[in-house]
Amino acid sequence: MAQENSAFSPGPEEPPGGLPRALTARAEPREPPERQPRRGRQRYVEKDGKCNVQQGNVRETYRYLTDIFTTLVDLQWRLSLLFFVLAYALTWLFFGAIWWLIAYGRGDLEHLEDTTWTPCVNNLNGFVAAFLFSIETETTIGYGHRVITDQCPEGIALLLLQAILGSMVNAFMVGCMFVKISQPNKRAATLVFSSHAVVSLRDGRLCLMFRVGDLRSSHIVEASIRAKLIRSRQTLEGEFIPLHQTDLSVGFDTGDDRLFLVSPLVISHEIDASSPFWEASRRALERDDFEIVVILEGMVEATGMTCQARSSYLVDEVLWGHRFMSVLSLEDGFYEVDYASFHETFEVPTPSCSARELAEAAARLDAHLYWGNGGDKEKNGRLPPPESESKV
Repeated sequence: MAQENSAFSPGPEEPPGGLPRALTARAEPREPPERQPRRGRQRYVEKDGKCNVQQGNVRETYRYLTDIFTTLVDLQWRLSLLFFVLAYALTWLFFGAIWWLIAYGRGDLEHLEDTTWTPCVNNLNGFVAAFLFSIETETTIGYGHRVITDQCPEGIALLLLQAILGSMVNAFMVGCMFVKISQPNKRAATLVFSSHAVVSLRDGRLCLMFRVGDLRSSHIVEASIRAKLIRSRQTLEGEFIPLHQTDLSVGFDTGDDRLFLVSPLVISHEIDASSPFWEASRRALERDDFEIVVILEGMVEATGMTCQARSSYLVDEVLWGHRFMSVLSLEDGFYEVDYASFHETFEVPTPSCSARELAEAAARLDAHLYWGNGGDKEKNGRLPPPESESKV
């Protein structure tokens, strides 16, 4: 481990008590080592939040038809518009054909010039007229030129049936289009994540951090943040688990995961003993292969619908020893957010050792200082007696 981190390599100028150099190197900024070019890793979640997973060999396709409403909503826009047009055009054609068949079966088309004949539908002289009458009936336009008469019971029954089915088609298709237009994932397009994550010290502890922001003035209500580490692993029994998911704590126990997202916030994951990065040094992290998926959820203030925005960070997008530039400034009576610096970072002095090694080094330093102060009280090779004994 000492060979892996030069920050922990002992030398002739090592501080007393065998303390590592990592604690003394905090004030000296270091240039990050150049990373070796690596083979591109396939993302599990794209930067724009799209999940890079496709379903294959799904044989039970009937399940999609049992939830036809969601299936239509999930379709691409060109397919949704195609189904929208076809739903109306086919029903108009279907009922138009039935109106024409009724007129043809009753002989209305053969008595067009007979003024004494009472047809089922006045002024219906062909298929085109029947199609137009079907449109007028289903859309309740009612131009008044073609009208059904009371001498056609089968036409009255068909009129009732088309009115009911037409209302159902309207409700279904208009509902699909309304839900598709008002989908909350469009609101997620204005929720932005920093292009990189950073690792640096916060209050003496190594933390993995990224930034989130909301471009709109209407806020996300009940916003919460989660983070997942996606990394393949092998169990003790030899089972290989691809894309294993591990929670990264971003303040669930303390409530810091619930955000008041008015201005951009830096989300912090403290690398402690429960973190999967507890033993990861700078070099080990750069050689690792993982993906961090971050998920921001909340309700849209304008509609009350739940919104979810996602992004991810590969190992090459995690900058060790960096911190985010400040984007918030106080102006005349208000705070201003400069999104031009939203993705910018700068280098800060950060030890290259792991969080575990840093904690052990801090513990050794505390112990050295404690015993060093205790040695000043020592007299004639022994500690002074307790206060109770000195009084006696």
